[in-house]
Amino acid sequence: MARRLMKGCEAIGEAAVQAGCRLFFGYPITPQNEIPEYLSHRLPEVGGTFVQAESEVAASNMIYGAAGGGARVFTSSSSPGISLMMEGVSYLAGAQLPVVIVNIMRAGPGLGGILPGQSDYFQATKGGGHGDYRTIVLAPWSVQEAADLVQDAFDLADYYRNPVMVLGDGVIGQIMEPVAFDPHREPCKPLDPKTWATTGCSGDRPPNVINSLFLDPESLEAHNTRLQAKYAAMTRDEVRFATAGLEHGACEVLIVAYGTVARTCSLAIEHLREAGILAALFRPITLYPFPSSPLRDAADKAKRVLVVELSAGQMIEDVRLAVEGTRPIHFYGRTGGMLISTEEVVARVRDIVAEPRER
Repeated sequence: MARRLMKGCEAIGEAAVQAGCRLFFGYPITPQNEIPEYLSHRLPEVGGTFVQAESEVAASNMIYGAAGGGARVFTSSSSPGISLMMEGVSYLAGAQLPVVIVNIMRAGPGLGGILPGQSDYFQATKGGGHGDYRTIVLAPWSVQEAADLVQDAFDLADYYRNPVMVLGDGVIGQIMEPVAFDPHREPCKPLDPKTWATTGCSGDRPPNVINSLFLDPESLEAHNTRLQAKYAAMTRDEVRFATAGLEHGACEVLIVAYGTVARTCSLAIEHLREAGILAALFRPITLYPFPSSPLRDAADKAKRVLVVELSAGQMIEDVRLAVEGTRPIHFYGRTGGMLISTEEVVARVRDIVAEPRER
């Protein structure tokens, strides 16, 4: 396959086109502006439609309508813009509508800054909107993986009839790397015809109704029971993760990181091994469903666990739940758009190794 040099945001836009998306509704916000900019000229080339909505709130309701009609539809934003979409995301999950949402995270809280952050982890994985719902959350660490996961996201959304979020920090959106698109790519899930879509009815087929409102409490509870069964199937079948360094067996420190921070940590474990300190990396690719069991197995090979995030500490809560107190868990994070260097990770691991081991 031919590769071309693309900025992350542009590769995400092209990946959506390659996945068959022909509709985009969104509103500009840094650092993801290149996604709508790219699609504004790319979608018309393939017979698609680009609409700059009047707000993120409007965009989240536009994708509701388009998904209800059976179309593959896509929106993107960044941190505070995603916050504005949260009511719509809950409606989408409640109505079981497949959409793809990309969040190129910036530093927060509030308007924060336009530099990279990972402080939207809770918002993405714990349900930023109201009600008992879940979205699959995919976290790429490179431009190529971002393009691949965006295409997978459309398949997963259609298969589960559920919103899927791709969560990348500002580095993913702005760096340029070689990327290839497989013209013969097969869907990652089997896809049935969308017989549920509101595309009109004729003959014996009754009208389809798409809604998230259930005024009868027993009906609403039954609906929630069906949704929870779907989320259980996601947890069983959709866990993704990657590791590095565990092939060597036991290690002093297992580093847990996702996204571009994991790239920094992967280089750090090489430096640490050269210095005689055995370290390994566990990288969650699905933040929901979180790879709890594989992480627990990986932690069993380490004396200590270090969680590294561009936040004040959010994923660390899921790591603690996964490890269940079997290993000491340490944290290193930075906020405000400050990136984490390889040297900082190496220094933090050295400090941990030098500490007396907790009982």
